[in-house]
This record gives sequence, structure tokens and C-alpha cells, in this order.
Amino acid sequence: MNHRYSRALQLATLVAGSALLLTSGCAVWRLGQSAELARLSEPFQQTPAQPALRLLIVGDSTAVGTGAASPADSLAGLIARDHPSLLIENRARDGAKFADVIEQLAGEGRFDLVLVQVGGNDIIRLTGMDRLRADVEAVARRAAERSDRVVLMPAGNVGNAPFFFAPLSWMMTQRARAMHRMVQAAASQTGATYVNLFHERAYDPFVKDPGLNARDGLHPSSAGYRVWFRELMTQAGWAGHLAAASNT
Repeated sequence: MNHRYSRALQLATLVAGSALLLTSGCAVWRLGQSAELARLSEPFQQTPAQPALRLLIVGDSTAVGTGAASPADSLAGLIARDHPSLLIENRARDGAKFADVIEQLAGEGRFDLVLVQVGGNDIIRLTGMDRLRADVEAVARRAAERSDRVVLMPAGNVGNAPFFFAPLSWMMTQRARAMHRMVQAAASQTGATYVNLFHERAYDPFVKDPGLNARDGLHPSSAGYRVWFRELMTQAGWAGHLAAASNT
């Protein structure tokens, strides 16, 4: 299948799926819930008087913590809970794509750690794959200039989110799978750590436990962010890196 035909097929699937989605009363309600959650969200930040370490967080609504009951329940808030001496500068913004994160990474100062959480909007808003690959690689290179310890942690399998129905969900899964491969390759090329949140439907904890999803069916809930926090600490091995800023 050539690239032009594949793109046309994706667009046709999107139009058909969107028509089904937008004619569903539940979908309209969820769109409103998603907008409300974004309006209420704000990125968690922490500024101790004498920080032991400095963390920069960039990305989209998942880095902001949209869907959590409070900023303290976001991933940034959970990191701060156990590390009160950690400075957390959170530049994430709702709706950001990989291309927007390049600007969020602007500046010359160095950080002890950089966490990049982005990708879902590129999947949903159909960023072209060639463009997406270039943006992913640019973000990975720029993040490496800000820290020697970079974690790339894109959202999981967007197609599994309750927000989407087939056939649109199938296309979202296909695109999410491809995006994760790009991020993994960029991490390998730049020395970053890739945290894998992608699961096929049969193994996805967000499918097995609906309570991990926020009420809009698109973002994680507070419980969902706790799952991501455990994955970050396990896959990135941050416990040792953050020891200097911990409670003990």
C-alpha cells in the first residue's frame, strides 16, 4: 500500500469514525467533559528553597495532569510527594504536540532530569508520519541538550481509550503503535530512556480497569496517573536518581 493511498484510507476512516462519534450523545458529553477537565487543570510545580535536584517537565495535558482530581494527583505531583527537595518546573500545556514541545524546551540552563510526556494530540489530530518522526527526533535532541537524563514517556494506546469507537479506534491504535516505535528509536539514538505505556487491548490495564480513566474517557484519572508513576519509577529507574531529593 503506497503512502498516498494509506493516507487517503486513514482520512476516510477518520471521517466515518468522527461522524459516528459526533452523532453519539455519549460522545458529545465526553467532549464537554474533556474541555472542562482541561479548563480546570494546571501543571503542578514545586520550588523548594534549597533544591537538591532540578526536574523539567514538558508535554501535553498528560504532563499537566488533566483528569486527575487535583494537581497533587498528577504525575508531577506524585513525584513531588516523595521528593520534597526536588525543584519541578512544569512547562506542559493542554493540547501540545511534539512540535510545541521544542519551544517548551527553550533556554540554556541545565536540569538534572527532563521528563517529556507528549504524543496523544499528534495521534488524534493526524500529524503526518514523516512530520511526526522529524518532530520526535527534534524533541529528543533538544531534550538531550537540557539534561544528561531524559525520559521520553508518550501516552499509551490512545485507540483503547473509551472515548473512541471502531473503526476510529483501530486507526488510533495503528498510529499510536507507529509513534511509540519512533519514540523508542529516538531515545536509542540520543541516549534517552523510553518508558513504554503502550499495550494491546487484551493487556491494557486501562481497559481491564475502567476506573483508571477520567470521566471524559480520554485522560487518566488519579488512579491512572498512579499506574503511570509506577511505570516511570520502574522503567526509568528514577528511585536512585531522585534519592538526594527524597524524604529520607
